Amino acid sequence: MLQTLVRDYSWIHLGIGLFGNFCFVVGSILFFKTFDSYYTLGVWLFVLGSTGMFLGSLGELAKSLYERREKADNAHAR
Repeated sequence: MLQTLVRDYSWIHLGIGLFGNFCFVVGSILFFKTFDSYYTLGVWLFVLGSTGMFLGSLGELAKSLYERREKADNAHAR
């Protein structure tokens, strides 16, 4: 099941990564002095964004590993 989720729904990894990137950028902007009153929100967006980018990358890594294994299995089957 995990293999199917990782391989067939790769758009999920992309979506999580893009959401993470967006939160990361917005959180980073909120660290500027101008937005001092939003500092705590900036910290949480930064952490959420970093986590999203990490999860998106893990999904892409898993997809690449599954695809590599499938290629190797297909090559040995011939």
